[in-house]
Amino acid sequence: MTDCVHIAKATLRDHEGLKLHPYQCTAGRTTIGYGRNLDDRGIAIDEAEQMLDRDVGDALLDACQYSYWHKLTERRKAALIDMRFCLGAGGFSKFKKMHSALVLGDYDEAAAQIMDSNFARQTGRRAENLHQMMIEG
Repeated sequence: MTDCVHIAKATLRDHEGLKLHPYQCTAGRTTIGYGRNLDDRGIAIDEAEQMLDRDVGDALLDACQYSYWHKLTERRKAALIDMRFCLGAGGFSKFKKMHSALVLGDYDEAAAQIMDSNFARQTGRRAENLHQMMIEG
């Protein structure tokens, strides 16, 4: 990398500052990081894929802590990773009846608990797909 790029990056870090959550810049644009204008520029596909990889990894690390995890098929694990991704750790942990059903290996009941939730009412097709994945294994 050339000297001007190193110098520019250093000054940009200083001028922009690092913000890890979206904020409104002085021009009223949604911004993140070191001044990335999300409204006008967005993110690149490879950046989106990197974020997905990181987020799925985080969801997996949380979901695999449940005692029943090792008994699940890959599709059931994938369904739970998707739920955990969407709900966050706190929201996912609140599915107490689903978790209890999974401990017992009652996948029909676990699937029913997915559908008997605000999550299902809010996500529609997503919940229906996860319900099917849980039933079919």
